Amino acid sequence: MSDRVVRRPNVPLTARDETDLTLLRASPAFRRALERLCPNGPSADADVGEAMLLHAVLEAGLAAIRMSAEEEGYEQLAVDYAEDAGARRRMSRRRLPAWTDEP
Repeated sequence: MSDRVVRRPNVPLTARDETDLTLLRASPAFRRALERLCPNGPSADADVGEAMLLHAVLEAGLAAIRMSAEEEGYEQLAVDYAEDAGARRRMSRRRLPAWTDEP
């Protein structure tokens, strides 16, 4: 984490959250997965504190949310493009070929 910290909020954790964090801290596979999802976070081999681990999980979650929002946007673009295909086809049929202007 290289950015300046502007706020340190309290985060309520459930028993399930505690179990998941313990698993994340202890499992090399989970740590490697977190490292892939959060490249700016701690390496899979580093021993990190709870705050840094929670921050990495937050960054990974936000990245996943951004990716999902982008996918939704691309899906909407594809739908819009498909809906406009008929109109584009009709317009291109009305256009005269470029060679009709030649002498």
